[in-house]
Amino acid sequence: MRPVDLRTRRVRSAGWRHGAVTGRRLDVRVTVLGTGTMGAGVARSLLREGHDVTVWNRSAERAAPLASDGATVAQDAPSAVAEAEVVLLTLFDTDAVVDVLRAAGSAAPRDAVWVQASTIGTSGTETVVRLAEESGVPLVEAMMLGTKGPAEQGKLTMLAAGPADVLDRVQPVLDAIGAKTVRAGERVGDGTAVKLAANAWIAAITAATGQSLAVARALGVDPQLFLDAIEGSASDSAYAHTKGASMLAGEFPAQFALDGLRKDIGLITDAARSTGVSTTLLDALDRVYRDASAAGHGDDDIAAVGTAF
Repeated sequence: MRPVDLRTRRVRSAGWRHGAVTGRRLDVRVTVLGTGTMGAGVARSLLREGHDVTVWNRSAERAAPLASDGATVAQDAPSAVAEAEVVLLTLFDTDAVVDVLRAAGSAAPRDAVWVQASTIGTSGTETVVRLAEESGVPLVEAMMLGTKGPAEQGKLTMLAAGPADVLDRVQPVLDAIGAKTVRAGERVGDGTAVKLAANAWIAAITAATGQSLAVARALGVDPQLFLDAIEGSASDSAYAHTKGASMLAGEFPAQFALDGLRKDIGLITDAARSTGVSTTLLDALDRVYRDASAAGHGDDDIAAVGTAF
């Protein structure tokens, strides 16, 4: 095993279908299992780049609209992967990933690469890796850093991990859905580690933005002045302005559902505790996001955490 490599790669090159070059268009048979907010956006980005896309979702009505975009909508997971070169798992949790692997792992071609892109934490990833090994399924991971908009625009940051030669095979797929790929290491789980660290930052900066706006408002000044004050400074953050604007408007169309981030905070907390890292801040974040969810904002964007203040 070579050392962890946090290189950033961006490759837009020749095509790949049975090793054939098809000009500058990359044409891979990709199956997307799970067409929720992220999965649907990813499928559309793959179609836009010219890939042959099959989709499946446990709730069929979530996948059906993708037929009008050019995707083949499968009736079940085994038939969805039957001719796949790459299988992309964009599911909600460990149980869903395990169920799909057990149901469809043996139905895909033996050389198909499975790309685990669901945020399932360190323990969940270990479970899936063991199952893949037992089933003889070639598995890498590519965590998706970004929300609904970047998924639909092909501008996610992909946090990939796995054997370098296998990642090279799926790089055209990662390029179609991401603005860049960060290769975190050759061990499946290294990408998850980076994703958990990144989502801890997202949870903290979003909640901190809500708190600062609430403090400014409570002290009798226009909360927009907080955003004006940090703009262009060393403490500035584009995310604070994006989420802050939503908080000021009181409108929370979901780009990243609040309950989804609550799930991730739980995964981050579990990983931190297992390695001896203090969870003081994570525990506080869990409380404020839980309060916002209890007030009816679970399906809203994470910016709705501002209501908890």
